[in-house]
Amino acid sequence: MLLTVDVGNTNTVLGLFDADVLFESYRIKTDARVTADELALMFRGLLAGHPAPDGVAVCSTVPAVLHELRLMFDRYFADVPTVVVGPGVKTGVPLLYDNPREVGPDRVVNTLAAHTLYGGPCVVVDFGTSTNFDVVSEKGEFLGGALAPGIEISVDALAARAARLFKVELKEPRSVIGKTTNEALQSGLLYGFAGQVDGMVRRFEKEMGTDLTVIATGGLSHLMVSVCETLDHHEPDLTLIGLRLVFEKNQ
Repeated sequence: MLLTVDVGNTNTVLGLFDADVLFESYRIKTDARVTADELALMFRGLLAGHPAPDGVAVCSTVPAVLHELRLMFDRYFADVPTVVVGPGVKTGVPLLYDNPREVGPDRVVNTLAAHTLYGGPCVVVDFGTSTNFDVVSEKGEFLGGALAPGIEISVDALAARAARLFKVELKEPRSVIGKTTNEALQSGLLYGFAGQVDGMVRRFEKEMGTDLTVIATGGLSHLMVSVCETLDHHEPDLTLIGLRLVFEKNQ
């Protein structure tokens, strides 16, 4: 069994693979103050009832958590082969970026998974704490992309900065023209972000001079698949799949 761990700014996702089949996943809150021993307790609790992992693949956008994860795996999973995505790890993804070290490991892993599953050229739209647009060439190269504030960040900012606005449930309203403040906020957030996604994809296609396959992933992707016009595929576990592929490349 392979354990994959994707540490994001808001949530950490654990995936369990039997060969190439993802048969279980768990989502927990990311806490930058968590210790290695606390992580061990959480992991052991979630993995209870499953076979012990015979491999681990990790990527993290939170350096403090990655440090504690390394300590935890060294102490509690010392005999388990562990791959942490970063410099020196084989991914098979050429990074055509001015400074490749600036590219987050999740973006590299998503590029690998998207090209493996759907070919190229393509765009990965990762709906998380930020909304990441990762453009992938026909050869599987990471070309760059765009970064924008995520949906939940925008909800929090509106509630914090506008005296008469508040947090709302993120779901489609009855109509685009909201008839209540609640529905107006839902319309602006969902359809506004959908317009951003569709507009960015069309700009990418214009700049590259070709149609692009667009893959949605991330914790909030399920909200957007029905309101965006340009999304071709929805793969919420794209990062976990990419981690499995990276682990296989490094064995």
